[in-house]
Amino acid sequence: MRQHPIILVTGARGQLGRCFEDLSRQFPQWAFLLTGAQELDITDRRAIRRFFENHRPNWCLNCAAYTAVDRAEDEPQQAQRVNALGPRYLAEVCAQIGSRLIHFSTDYVYHGRHYLPLRENVPTHPRSVYARSKLSGDRAVLRYCPAGGMVIRTSWLYSPYGHNFAHTIARLGRQRPELRVVFDQIGTPTYAPHLAEAVLHIVDRVQTHGQPNSISGVWHYSNEGVCSWYDFAQTIADLKQLPCRITPIRTEEYPTAAARPPFSVLDKAKIKTAFGLEIPHWRRGAEQWAMQTA
Repeated sequence: MRQHPIILVTGARGQLGRCFEDLSRQFPQWAFLLTGAQELDITDRRAIRRFFENHRPNWCLNCAAYTAVDRAEDEPQQAQRVNALGPRYLAEVCAQIGSRLIHFSTDYVYHGRHYLPLRENVPTHPRSVYARSKLSGDRAVLRYCPAGGMVIRTSWLYSPYGHNFAHTIARLGRQRPELRVVFDQIGTPTYAPHLAEAVLHIVDRVQTHGQPNSISGVWHYSNEGVCSWYDFAQTIADLKQLPCRITPIRTEEYPTAAARPPFSVLDKAKIKTAFGLEIPHWRRGAEQWAMQTA
């Protein structure tokens, strides 16, 4: 293992990727390679192989993803290319080169009628093109990089960057007198900087203590706590002092092309115990988001 590890971040212009870029300044002892699709197209197997042979990264943090959940219903091939084939190609090369791969996935792969926090061994049941493509990517990582492939499933991701639910509520809440938001979909918002911090904590711990196989498998990470989309929207409205009214509605009153899980609260006991993580409550993330987007 090199004394100064090389950390490759794919999808570096997305929400999570930009959070890794922000945090990279706190780790001057590491070399970060921040790549978007122009620098490294993860759906191009040959390009991936050339890049890895040239740069020999110790770690690959795969933030690249097709995340247009509803549009995926009309673009299944594109969703499959980015969310399934891309992770497979990365996993194959990581296994050959000896790099560790951390791949980010979604709570959307779960769609059962659960009412207890979901552990990593709960059966998956994807109900949308997006969810099926992400599950295919998860399985590819575990199959083709079994020793050093880590799949982190997260939920309701948002950040100061890009397009996300929090930004949408803040924008529409200034334009409309009322916003109608579903209250019967339950989960946990995840503030992307908190997830990025946790991942770099894991990388640092593995770099310091070894245990090359300790990251393999499926893991859950979200902020602590539970809420509905309505509760999250109301919190954003309160923090931003929006003049609009937030009205709770049922899922059937807001039809979407892709089905959403009714309950996707993730159990984080495994990742907290294995890596000594202390995970902030989702409200702390919302407060930090509000301050950073003031």
